Amino acid sequence: MPDWLLYRPTIIGLAVVGGILSIVASSCQSRELLPEPAIGWLNKASYAFMMVSVTLFISAGLLGVDP
Repeated sequence: MPDWLLYRPTIIGLAVVGGILSIVASSCQSRELLPEPAIGWLNKASYAFMMVSVTLFISAGLLGVDP
């Protein structure tokens, strides 16, 4: 696994991308800008980014990686 993957900026960046995708999906759903399958895809992508971020955060803590 590359070292940069466990650094704080990478983990925070993945979480931020996930949050932004979630906001975009919610906005598009409330304004009916995208069809439901596309909104579902955006929601799944946002949760995937956040899940990877949490997994890397836990891994970095267990491995004792310094920021």
